[in-house]
Amino acid sequence: MPGLGTSFGRGGATTFQQDLAESDCILIQGSNMAEAHPVGFQWVMEAKKRGAKIIHVDPRYTRTSAVADKHLALRAGSDIAFLGGLINHVLSSDAHFHDYVVAYTNAAMIVGEEFADTEDLDGLFSGFDPEAGSYDVTTWQYQGSQAAPAVGGHGTEQAPTSRHGRERAASRPERSGSGGPVYHGHPESDPTLEHPRCVFQLLKRHYARYTPDVVEQICGISQEDFAWVADQLVAHSGRDRTSAIAYAVGWTHHTVGAQYIRAASILQLLLGNIGRPGGGILALRGHASIQGSTDIPTLFNLLPGYIPMPHAHTDTDLESFVADDELACGYWANIRSYLVSLLKSWWGEHATADNDFCFDRLPRLTGDHGTFQTVLDQIEGKCQGYFVIGENPAVGTANARQQRMGLAALDWLVVRDLHMIETATFWKDGPEIETGEMRTADIGTEVFFLPAASHTEKDGSFTNTQRLLQWHHKAVEPTEDQRSDLWFYYHLGRRIREKLTGEDERDRAVLELTWDYPTHGEIAEPSAEAVLAEINGYDGDDRPLSAYPQLRSDGSTRCGCWIYCGVTADGVNQSARRVPADQQDRVAPEWGWAWPANRRILYNRASADPDGKPWSDRKAYVWWDDGRGEWTGHDVPDFDKTKRPDYQPEDGAVGPAGIAGTEPFIMQSDGRGWLYVPAGLVDGPFPAHYEPQESPVANLLHPHQQRNPARQIHSRPENRYQPSGDEPGSDVFPYVFTTFRLTEHHTAGGMSRWLRHLSELAPAMFLEVSPELAVERGLQHGDWATVVTARSAIEGRVMVTERMRPLLIGGRTLHQIGIPWHWGPNGLTTGDAANELIGVALDPNVHIMETKAGACDVRPGRRPRAAALNRLVAEYRDRAGIDERTGTEHADDPRVEGG
Repeated sequence: MPGLGTSFGRGGATTFQQDLAESDCILIQGSNMAEAHPVGFQWVMEAKKRGAKIIHVDPRYTRTSAVADKHLALRAGSDIAFLGGLINHVLSSDAHFHDYVVAYTNAAMIVGEEFADTEDLDGLFSGFDPEAGSYDVTTWQYQGSQAAPAVGGHGTEQAPTSRHGRERAASRPERSGSGGPVYHGHPESDPTLEHPRCVFQLLKRHYARYTPDVVEQICGISQEDFAWVADQLVAHSGRDRTSAIAYAVGWTHHTVGAQYIRAASILQLLLGNIGRPGGGILALRGHASIQGSTDIPTLFNLLPGYIPMPHAHTDTDLESFVADDELACGYWANIRSYLVSLLKSWWGEHATADNDFCFDRLPRLTGDHGTFQTVLDQIEGKCQGYFVIGENPAVGTANARQQRMGLAALDWLVVRDLHMIETATFWKDGPEIETGEMRTADIGTEVFFLPAASHTEKDGSFTNTQRLLQWHHKAVEPTEDQRSDLWFYYHLGRRIREKLTGEDERDRAVLELTWDYPTHGEIAEPSAEAVLAEINGYDGDDRPLSAYPQLRSDGSTRCGCWIYCGVTADGVNQSARRVPADQQDRVAPEWGWAWPANRRILYNRASADPDGKPWSDRKAYVWWDDGRGEWTGHDVPDFDKTKRPDYQPEDGAVGPAGIAGTEPFIMQSDGRGWLYVPAGLVDGPFPAHYEPQESPVANLLHPHQQRNPARQIHSRPENRYQPSGDEPGSDVFPYVFTTFRLTEHHTAGGMSRWLRHLSELAPAMFLEVSPELAVERGLQHGDWATVVTARSAIEGRVMVTERMRPLLIGGRTLHQIGIPWHWGPNGLTTGDAANELIGVALDPNVHIMETKAGACDVRPGRRPRAAALNRLVAEYRDRAGIDERTGTEHADDPRVEGG
């Protein structure tokens, strides 16, 4: 989310899947779209039929590669070098869409004199503290303005201080899923783009060394293939043509994942592909409602609609919470209306102006409460209970052993799932039982397994990869004691409320919640449509709201998620609309409902030039109709409908009134797309190439800064890191591995390994290796092989295939291994879990683990059993010289402070 959010204003996909058919060129990277998103891939094939160029960049040759015009095999974890090379090509050949860049991006803004780049500080940006492992972003600011020290002025998850004890301005991405941080004042700018410290010139300098030769040495992509891709993107972008980029978890699951997406965002802004038909960036979600689970979040640091969770020491009351945002330009200035309407939705008549609308009842952040920190808290006895719903951490999460250690330290565990997954049975048949590290008799965790209803057994909405809410109707009733998630949470809340006496003041926060959902049937199933209507919201007369601009800060409206406001406009479930394609235009506005306001392409004001005219007739999408005095076109304009192109804000104007008629990115406080991020990301205003946490390759661009200096790391006995690059011992793990998914199985296997037909189609855990690696390591097709890292070793059947190709990296041959991640010891098809291999090293913006690029060894034969497995791993650790300090340096040279 922060990669897109800081770049454009919202963390969702900028376009919709059907619009890919309008593309002239599609770059698919970080995704095997044909196999992982086969339904959406039909629109890629439609584009190809119309003459579009399809490019696939991926370590493996897949079904996506097979139908692409060109597949480029790259080394896992090197994508920023490749994208940086494309950015350098666009800038050095003067191929950017100049009029778009000048008018619609922050290219002209001048950065303060104190800023120093990675090119100045050998891999670090200014403001880095090597002991804390974090940046003070003060020196990243524009000249003439100041961004809030943290997102929206709120506190940080880990309040950083310097080693001298001084508080430091920091950047945190809490709200970057729906807008970059606010800043006040008007930066100095140079529309000629010639000033040496304007963003455009800094960008050129930052990527000047990302040459085709460097791309070849880092990524393993030939200069000829690189040039072909660069030429295709340039030729198919501009006034009359557009190119799209699609990515998935192949980009997000890295210690620099947010910066991968930032690099793509920079490229698309330079080429003028954002907000335009056939352009944009499509963030492919691998599950039906992953987008929904971030919109109405399962994330610890967000409230619905990407409102940041309050912090314990800074957000003392509602006024302090909204203060910085209300003084900024753009739609985040209305945060008070969004928040008050949310509080009214939750506490109804009990939320009044006199009690700050119950703002003090919201939880407060006191630090990092993410998944991996929670597991450490479990191991250390700080977290006694755990709900696991729709997840299978015992095999499906990085360092699965650490996850099981956390589960074994709990007092109680609730697992709701379709089958008896590994997380529910770890206490009796987990790998640690076999090795002797755990004894069932010693595990005190009381496990409650509650059978869950499947999606066919419940009503509800999905929010899919293009921000589209689609309603699904119950097909069959759940049997026996299976229940929907909605049933579970509603009745759990009801029972908790029944047990509270109300004598304690803190009980009121639960007892006064609006918990009056209608139920039906023998099991008292709550109405899913009533929940959706509550999320949409009502005015003071209980009439459904139709759009989020109707929300008010005086308590007269209530809305469960402001970006979803309008989904039940006029009392109609808009997400249930299914008007056939032949009865509407290609944008299909009556198929489901997309947030916000049923817009299908975000920032679509950028599809017209500053005067409001389409850049070309061929790529017309929305435009200014002077006769009618409004924006019109094929989609709902992502702009104030009656704001003229020549509108200029008055001095001191804030909120939407502070956005000019030529500024399409209305969620940003300057209305522009950000090539440079002065605040909102914790690891740099520009993406820079760093090697993965564990890599057999040294950082060619920054030899003294191997890894992302701001990455999150937790070195523990069960989570030791490996040496990397030129560090002694790295040759013990000479190969790269990457994980991938199959069409036949779903994520950690809980929905597929128990199904006979899917288990028959993909019956065994396997390891993909090239013929050359098979010869080098004595591996036979169909036989067993063992992959080893510093955490564990797993086995799988060998698949020798030319889909895995050796790469020439810096003058030496490098081999890569592909490992599917669906298996575990339970179900009809069983096997070792890929996540046994993976250490916990995280992207600092979003706390996501690095599963897509690691270093390992591979050897023929099956892995050892019982205690012999631990001895094998210990032997590898000893050979590599691994201890608690290995791989933990933030700055490789701690004397360098980054300015």
